[in-house]
Amino acid sequence: MSYLESLRVFVRVIELGSITSGGRDLRLSPAVASNRIKDLENRFGVRLLNRTTRKLTPTEIGRVFYENARRVIETLDEAEAVIGSFSGTPQGVIRLTAPLGLGRRLIAPLIPVFCRDNPGVDVQLRLSDRTVNIVEDGIDLAFFLGEPQDSALKWRKVADCPRLLVASPGYLEQAGTPQEPDDLKNHNCLLLRYPRSPEYFWTLQTDEGPRKMMVSGRFDTDDGDVLTTWALAGEGIANRPGYEVAHHIKDGRLVEVLAENRPLAAQFGCLTPHRRLQDPKVRMFADYAARELKKAF
Repeated sequence: MSYLESLRVFVRVIELGSITSGGRDLRLSPAVASNRIKDLENRFGVRLLNRTTRKLTPTEIGRVFYENARRVIETLDEAEAVIGSFSGTPQGVIRLTAPLGLGRRLIAPLIPVFCRDNPGVDVQLRLSDRTVNIVEDGIDLAFFLGEPQDSALKWRKVADCPRLLVASPGYLEQAGTPQEPDDLKNHNCLLLRYPRSPEYFWTLQTDEGPRKMMVSGRFDTDDGDVLTTWALAGEGIANRPGYEVAHHIKDGRLVEVLAENRPLAAQFGCLTPHRRLQDPKVRMFADYAARELKKAF
């Protein structure tokens, strides 16, 4: 078993680019993860990694060993999935990812309930509004809001998520309320932006069909919750998922603007890597989450 654990550590260290990150992903200290790598190097009498103070890269033999070790791990995971499908008792770790706001509000509350019903399962949830490489990061299930682009992944749509343009009453009193989409050019639009972010325009519904509006503002962020905070503080107009701002609208702290020209609804669903056999515990969580999350939209 320790040899297989060392293989897992080596694979994750290569994929994540550092011993610290690889160990953390497997809930190991950097010292333990480093010792696992040394065990492999001692076992074969070769150096698998080139280590410097700034960079860690596989040696030539390390790269070859990684490709084969990764296939061994994938085969083992598939074998465990087969056993799980027959035993009816899911075991092991599920690695999930989701956008920050969606993950905090909708995904995180589901996990304790699922784990109580399935005591053999551990769940690791990673939240980020940035684009995540599901395959390289070893993600089993990625909850996603938007239009999936990667054809190498399996997409399961759960629901359409309405999006709203919102601002505080104070901001609208000072800056005026937009009456048509072109009025947005005269407003401070609060933008979710980061490298490779798709939000450099807002697509609004009009009588002539969807219309792309180039929008601008004095500041942007890569955290969706910050946009809502700025909107609540009267800093501008934000384009937010309806579930995130509904309670603020109900309380009167935010007001929907251009209700007749709402942004196009975003698809909400989950992405999984293509595999010959999907792990039953991953499928169970996806089914459970889909049932529960349809109630939120």
